Amino acid sequence: MRTAAGSGLGGVAGAAALAALLTVAGCGNPDTRPSGPESSSSSQVPSLTWEFEHIADFSGDLTDVALLAENDIWAVGTENDGDPAARLLHYDGARWTPEPLPGSLGTVEFPPALDEIGDGKIWLRTTPSLQGSTTTRWAQWDGTRWAAVPNPPPGAVTGLEADGPDDVWALTGERTAQHWNGSRWTTTSLPYKTADLAVVGPDDAWAVGRRSTGPGTELTGGTPYDQPATMHWDGTSWKAVDTPVTRFDDPIPPEPGAALTKVFALDSGEVRAYGVNGFNHGEGEEEPDEEYIRLRRDGSAWVAQEPAPGGCALRLPVAQDDAGLFLDGNWYLTDDGRCVKIQRHRLPLSTGARKPSNQSLWLSEVHRIPGTDSWLGAGHVQVNQSGDAFDAPVVVRLKRAG
Repeated sequence: MRTAAGSGLGGVAGAAALAALLTVAGCGNPDTRPSGPESSSSSQVPSLTWEFEHIADFSGDLTDVALLAENDIWAVGTENDGDPAARLLHYDGARWTPEPLPGSLGTVEFPPALDEIGDGKIWLRTTPSLQGSTTTRWAQWDGTRWAAVPNPPPGAVTGLEADGPDDVWALTGERTAQHWNGSRWTTTSLPYKTADLAVVGPDDAWAVGRRSTGPGTELTGGTPYDQPATMHWDGTSWKAVDTPVTRFDDPIPPEPGAALTKVFALDSGEVRAYGVNGFNHGEGEEEPDEEYIRLRRDGSAWVAQEPAPGGCALRLPVAQDDAGLFLDGNWYLTDDGRCVKIQRHRLPLSTGARKPSNQSLWLSEVHRIPGTDSWLGAGHVQVNQSGDAFDAPVVVRLKRAG
């Protein structure tokens, strides 16, 4: 799951709510079942399986992947053997090989981020927010070589979305974003604290987060109650958009707060937003359930999404293909509303994973290979076994049957 610019929730209540969201519906819910797919319907259920494309020869994780073609794929990750080290891998159509990180990045402790920006180019950028620095250094792959990006945006970039090489948005603060038009970066201000953004098309982008002023943000006695916020870029400025207020029924639990943490644009242009209404657990005797916010843009208004069935109910979308949505935790929701668990294989014994080991597949990114119907995922298999637990960095390819 792509990292957002903060949780979108503040204080203890925010941390608890975000933790609940990630645990129940986020990247932190791996595939631990060796059995077949689960679905809300038994008729003509598609069979989906992640098959191993590459298993790296070190213990660690692949955190990002970018694909220009079937024979030009890059992945980055972390090696956990000894001191943690950033790793860069390349696939040329025949084999995966380790590659040195571009010298233009300087010293890199944490894995950089990979972004496909179109026109056959990839940006590789450091993550200064993790490294305690505000200096950003970027490299660009043009299909032949890595070179320094001469004008990366100022500030620490915590999220990036591109609609093309001349339409790129980067979050550089809770209320600041940078826009690249192909020749220069322009600083823009956002009305509210922002957690995520999505680009629909030219002069059409959405951001989500939370607001601390306006309707629903203050309880009796002055207790603050953050509310979900959405913002739209119309080519001129970011404008606040009316967003439904979310509140617990009385009695209100302690330190409540609601926010949106993810926005996703479908290929059709429909925009969906996801978040949580949470509170500070453990401060009261009877606690309500966390409330998960699911909105979609219907014309000029936000409305509630139709609930997804089965195990897809609280999952967040990570990618879309021609037949449905890939959801976190290795689930898939078809366009006709069927919920399918994507199967996966166990690691071969040659990796050191023993037969009785408990294995979980965690994917950080899922992408289509350009010009094909093939999909790759990157992440790791967590192997829990007595005396020798480890993480195996993997690239997986989706196999469809039926």
